[in-house]
Order: sequence, then C-alpha cells, then structure tokens
Amino acid sequence: MFNLDLKDKVILITGGSDGLGYASAELLSSEGAKVIICGRRGDYLNEKAKTISENTNNNVLAIQADVSKAEDCKRLVEETISKFKKIDILVNNAGASAAALFDDVSDKNWEDDINLKLMSTIRMCRLVIPYMKSNDKGVIINATIGGGKAPNAGSLPTTVTRAAGINLTKSLANEYAKDNIRVNTICIGLIKSAQWDRKVGSGDVNELYKEMSKKVPMGKVGEEIDYANLVAFLSSDRSGYITGTAINLDGGLCPVV
Repeated sequence: MFNLDLKDKVILITGGSDGLGYASAELLSSEGAKVIICGRRGDYLNEKAKTISENTNNNVLAIQADVSKAEDCKRLVEETISKFKKIDILVNNAGASAAALFDDVSDKNWEDDINLKLMSTIRMCRLVIPYMKSNDKGVIINATIGGGKAPNAGSLPTTVTRAAGINLTKSLANEYAKDNIRVNTICIGLIKSAQWDRKVGSGDVNELYKEMSKKVPMGKVGEEIDYANLVAFLSSDRSGYITGTAINLDGGLCPVV
C-alpha cells in the first residue's frame, strides 16, 4: 500500500454511510486516519461504521446528523471536536441526485437541494475553518459534478447547486490559502453507487452501467474506489501544492476541463 501519511489525521466525512462516502471512509480508515462519518439513519450508520472498523482494525466514529439542517451541522462538529480536539480534513460528500426539467422543479425542490448540497457545505466549512486555522493547516474536499461546469438539459436543480459548490471551492481556496488551508472539489461523472441500484429496483444494474458506459470516452463507468483514491490523495500532503482546483473524475465525459 502506498503510504499517504494519514495516520491519526482526523477526517470528517458527511454522507459517509453509503456509496462514495463509505468507500472513502473505509480507505482512509485503512490508512490509519481517525474517521468520523455522519448520516441520517442512526442504526444503519452505526452498522456501517462497525463494518469499516472491523475491516480496517481502526475505530470509526458514527454521528447521526442531517447536514441539510444547521443545528445538526453544529452538533456534528461540536461532537467531533469534543472527541478528537481537532479536524484535519473535511469531506463534504453528502448529496443525492436531483435532475429534472426546469418546469418540473418546484420552489421546495430548489430549497431542499440548496440546503442539502450548498448550504450544508457552507455551514460545515464555516464551522471547521476556525479549528483548521488554529491548527495552522487543513484540507477541505467538496463533492460536485461535471454538470456544474457543463450542464445538460433536464439536470436541474443539481447542476446549479453544484456550480455554486465549484465557485465556493475556488473562493475559499483563495481566501484561506494564507492560512495553509487547501480547498478542492471533485467533479464526479458516472460512477457506480447505491443510487443506481435504487434506480433500477429489481432490474439489472449491470445493464444500466453497460448503457451508461457508452457515453464515456473511456468506455466504462467509474468505481467507488476511484473516488476514494482521489479523496485520499487530496487529503494527504502528497497534494500539498494543489488548491482551488475542480478535478473531473469522469473518464473524460465532461467537455470542460
């Protein structure tokens, strides 16, 4: 295993009980990091944290929280600080696909998506940055999508909130570079995850992946570990001169670099 020197780093991952967040939590825990995951379903979250702990021989802390709510964000950070006294790395991973035509998106749809994907990131960053400044170092990784750079028809409200997340990433990177806080975003493309399983229901998800792969220049849908590997790299000092970037993780799908 390539040593990324993440042992004992305190890493908080929102939306860490499933999919890309779970894969990241498991990889980072295997690297020796002190990982905290949050999610809305308490029992399920605790189960997943226990599984990671057993797989990596490293304790993972589960904190039930809905990051679309300001009070939950505050409690999540407070409990993490109470336990570990610091936060080295924040991965703003929480989110769910929401894609529709403009006429089909209600005010509530807009508000819910903004709260889940944008305001949660704003609040979490606002809460953790003071601790990172006091530690003279920090890393923030925001999950967005390539559609935030180049939206397709029928992709609202997600592409708007993710575009705002890309802008927020660059703004924070510029503002806090002097404090040695690096901020980057991963622009996700088509990657295998639980959301696709839910979409097909009792159908064959592999057939869906086969169809989706036709859109991708590399001819395949990405794996969860592809995302986790990039999160681990951006968390480490190996990426110490990288900040303010929006990295496409999509097999060449996004037309904008």
